[in-house]
Amino acid sequence: KGEQGDRDLAFFDAMLAGLKADYKVDEKRVYVTGHSNGGRFTYLLWAERGDVFAAVAPSASPWLGKAGLKPKPCLHVAGEKDTLVPFAAQQRTMAGVRGVNDCAADGKEWAKAGAVVGTRYEGKAPFVSLVYPGTHAFPAADAVPLVVRFFKEN
Repeated sequence: KGEQGDRDLAFFDAMLAGLKADYKVDEKRVYVTGHSNGGRFTYLLWAERGDVFAAVAPSASPWLGKAGLKPKPCLHVAGEKDTLVPFAAQQRTMAGVRGVNDCAADGKEWAKAGAVVGTRYEGKAPFVSLVYPGTHAFPAADAVPLVVRFFKEN
């Protein structure tokens, strides 16, 4: 079905099974985040293993299709000057996710940290865009606390 026999999904499944075997995992508080290719994998995990996660937070990544996505709390981090994953492509992705989550057209300010501005859209599941005036580099100092906040809220 996927590339290379879906080896990355198989690795994820094995890793999660190992964590559950070795630790007490609160299955209602499993989250996923990733940047760039990791963000794309976050979207793939949402599509293929969506029932596992309470919320997702991809960064600097497009998602080319909505197949398999069901409403789920999602936060997307995007740089307006990203030349590797153009901001316009990420805007299309964010609009698509708002559609999947059946969100209202207008969002409300959710948070500000440094140059990062978070906008929350309400729907069947919330969507938050974290937009910053930077490039493809992840704005860790400002974005990480907001991703953690989002996960705690969902």
